[in-house]
Amino acid sequence: MRLRTDRLLLRPWEDRDRAPFAAINADPEVRRFYYPAVLDRAETDDLIDQAISDLARDGFGFVAVERRADGVLIGGAGLSRPEPAALQAWPLEIGWILDRAVWGQGYAGEISKAVFDHAWTALGATAVIGYTSAVNTPSRRAMVKSGMTEIADAAFEDDTVPVGHPLRPHVLYRIDRPAD
Repeated sequence: MRLRTDRLLLRPWEDRDRAPFAAINADPEVRRFYYPAVLDRAETDDLIDQAISDLARDGFGFVAVERRADGVLIGGAGLSRPEPAALQAWPLEIGWILDRAVWGQGYAGEISKAVFDHAWTALGATAVIGYTSAVNTPSRRAMVKSGMTEIADAAFEDDTVPVGHPLRPHVLYRIDRPAD
């Protein structure tokens, strides 16, 4: 999966991405709505290795996000198979994690448009979901701005997060393939 936007390149992970992505994942502010919170270098390497494996197996995945103007890695994004048991019926979910230095610059929306277009044209998807912890207002806002709609009666407890943890309650968003 290799996608281009006006400002970004979404591409397979390379070894040169490991240190900068580890730095992004070590930022408590970036990771405040993720569980587990911050990741160390080994955990980030495991995440990248799994993403590489998923991409090879499925032909889509969570890939590196590089700013085209200067080649700087600004995060990771893409499509994956949902992990929580409550979402196993959905084939594709969009996700992103971006360096705090690039927040508020419209990158999540730009990524979403490219990823949705890829899901519709290359993968033949009829819908893509996104989910996040109920308290993650910034991601919820980004999903709505990208055209996703919250499925009001689909809130769930993310079984990958411990019972009682404030990030366990999750909300579900969806976007359907546009009519041709």
